[in-house]
Amino acid sequence: MEYRVTAEWDDALWGEAERIYEQAFPRDGKKSRAIIRRMFERGLCQLHTVTEESELVGMALTGIDRQANALLIDYIAVREDVRGSGNGRRLLDRIKQWAQTEAGSKGIIVEVEAEETEENVRRIRFWERNGFLATEYVHQYIWVPEPYRAMYANFDERDRLPDDGKALFRCITRFHEQAYRRNGK
Repeated sequence: MEYRVTAEWDDALWGEAERIYEQAFPRDGKKSRAIIRRMFERGLCQLHTVTEESELVGMALTGIDRQANALLIDYIAVREDVRGSGNGRRLLDRIKQWAQTEAGSKGIIVEVEAEETEENVRRIRFWERNGFLATEYVHQYIWVPEPYRAMYANFDERDRLPDDGKALFRCITRFHEQAYRRNGK
């Protein structure tokens, strides 16, 4: 498995990753190609990819919240035909390693849909199996109908992210506001 991280917009690479992104996130609420490209142009995100036998099998879009010193996973997905084979865990392990050593983050934050559907419960279990803890606070955005919950993982128990969902959503909201802002940082 080959792992790659880039903070530069690469049209061809995003084209490959976008197929996985569209497959995993087919509904409204995901960021458009134009917004993602603008995020790269402003230095707001990184694209993590994994390939097996020269084929892209997984992708993640992340951002760094310098105030909280945390990596935020905006999207993570594995190609549908290879799900369940450990690729998601391996990609997440590489992201954790990169976040800690290269980005100097003290942990990772992710938001998950809070409605108790079978699919959402399966996703939450994935995060829990990979060391993430769910917060109790449920956040309701004004622009999407689904409620969300924050999950987090610390790298060092002596230097922890807040375990308060409202505090974690301040980080997540800051990231989204920067991503969707049309002008400037």
